[in-house]
Formats: sequence, C-alpha cells, structure tokens
Amino acid sequence: MLTASYAGNRTIVISEAEPAPPGPGQVQVAVAYTGLCGTDLHILHGSMDARVETPLVFGHEMSGTVAAVGDGVDAWRVGDGVTVMPLSWDGTCPACAAGNQHICQNLDFIGIDSPGSLQPMWNVPADTLVRLPAGLRLDHAALVEPVAVAVHDVRRAQLTPGQKAVVIGGGPIGVLIATVARHFGGDVVVVELDEKRRTQIEDLGFTTLDPRAVDQIAWVTEWSAGAGADVVFEVSGAAQAVLGATSLAKVRGTVVVVAIHPTPREIDLQRVFWRELSILGARVYQRVDFETAVDLVAEGVIPADLLITRIVPLTQTQDAFADLEAGRAMKILVDVGGQQ
Repeated sequence: MLTASYAGNRTIVISEAEPAPPGPGQVQVAVAYTGLCGTDLHILHGSMDARVETPLVFGHEMSGTVAAVGDGVDAWRVGDGVTVMPLSWDGTCPACAAGNQHICQNLDFIGIDSPGSLQPMWNVPADTLVRLPAGLRLDHAALVEPVAVAVHDVRRAQLTPGQKAVVIGGGPIGVLIATVARHFGGDVVVVELDEKRRTQIEDLGFTTLDPRAVDQIAWVTEWSAGAGADVVFEVSGAAQAVLGATSLAKVRGTVVVVAIHPTPREIDLQRVFWRELSILGARVYQRVDFETAVDLVAEGVIPADLLITRIVPLTQTQDAFADLEAGRAMKILVDVGGQQ
C-alpha cells in the first residue's frame, strides 16, 4: 500500500508499506478520505519537529470502513462506516483524574504523536472509533473531526441563542465555528482578509468584515448596540488579531483562543482588566463533540460540498499542501483508498 509521510525539511515522501494486522483491542480501518488541515501544515513547516518522529505517516481528519478487528473487539464489524476521534490518553494523570481526558498531560494525538490516516489500512484502538450513520457519504464524513473542533469551541464559549459572536479568521475552522455558532442560535460575523474567502463565506449567508477596509471596533460596537460581542473566537493565528480581539468583546465578554500560536503573542491586558473579560483556550474535543459533529454533517447543517474544494490522489499530497499554504483552497481531501 502507498503511504504519505512527513520526512522533515518540508518534505512529504510517498512510499510502499505492508499493512500489519490489527493487534488486540485494535481495529483496522480501510481509510477512504483524509482531510488536510492547519495542524498538518504546522507539521510540514517543522513547527512540531521537537514532538514528531520522522518519517511520520500523518493525518487525522478521516473517514473509512472497518476492514478487520483484533482480539477482544466485539462492538465493531467488518464494513461498519467509521471515523476516528484521534486521541489516546493515559487515564492516570491529574488532567484525566479531573475528567479532562481529551487534554491528558501525556496525550497521544494519533496522526501527530503516532501514525495517522494517510495510509489505506490504519490500525487504531477500538475505543477511538465513532460510528457513522448509514447513507452518510464518506467524503462528507471526513469533515467530522474539524466539525467536532468547532462544536467544542462553541460549547467552550457557552454561547447561547441570540448572542453576538465574532469569528476572526475565515479558514475552514473559522467557517465551521461560524456555522455551528449560527446553528446554536448565535448572531455571527466573520473577519477575514482574503477577498475570495470573504465571497465564499458570504455565499454561506454570513456577514464578513475586511479589517483593512472597516473599523472593526466601530462596526462591532454599532452592531451590538454599543455593547461589544458576547464572544470573540480568535482562529486566524495572527499576532495582530490576538492583540485586537479583546477590543471587540463586551463587558464580561469571552475571547476563545482557537488557533495554534507557535510563538508567544502580545495581548491587551488593560482591556482584559477594564472589561473583566474571560480568555479561554479551546483544544481538540470530547466524545460528545464528535457525536454532535456526526449529526450535524449527516443532517446537512455543514455545507460539505461548498467547503471541500477538491479531492486529490495520495500521490499529490505535497501539491495539495502547497495550495493550502497559498490560500488556493478551503478544504482538500486526499483520496487515500482510491475511491475515485
């Protein structure tokens, strides 16, 4: 089988490998599609070189079917449609003991800390599988993991119906957060620099702001009847966005940091103090987020066909990353299993 691996130095290697049978407690998944995301770009850029072992078969946004089950696995059958919640925790650290297993202090993020889904046959712990409903297209199902991120972010913000939400950054996760927040009753505006992305986002029914052309603070102040936004999601990863996010939030509003920031950023602590703001981190997801995400994708709440720019064969993975890096795509899926 062909696999795609990060080999260091911004390089992806396509190579042959023999699939191993699933071990006890494992399930072998025939991977159909794998989505490429910002975390994968961080890996490719070398930002996680201190963490990953190369060569690394990476990828974690996926869909597929059960191909085989290991000893001791009774809940799954060959042919079941699945996605994978790619988190494996130790269950013993203080975070796990407090019920926060998804951010275990010794977390194995599968696809980063251990081999991922850019391979046709992928062995994973059985308890990471999440069932897909019959009839859900596997290309759409590959969006479940990033949708789960968005669900977790919105739940973390405790957004309630009627509240004003600003999403800074209109990439795939930003669009998904906006979509989920709107579905949960939020009134949402998206801040995005790229004109093409703003057009795509507006086609989904959202108001967008170009921060170079509009005074964001004045616009949000007027939009919110002088209060400011209830919630601001920082999804862009840009230093200037972090610095400005606190200026958009209302008194006792919430700023949710979603983007991965590889270096420390400045933040306006005077504003945090003056308005008694809450600043929250939002990382990965919990099982309930994944299950909700499956429902949202299956029910058509997520505009999957509009978000998936194209599907490429495994051999074009490096080129697909070049397009993502250049902003020429919203979401690219890799056809790992030769579906098309």
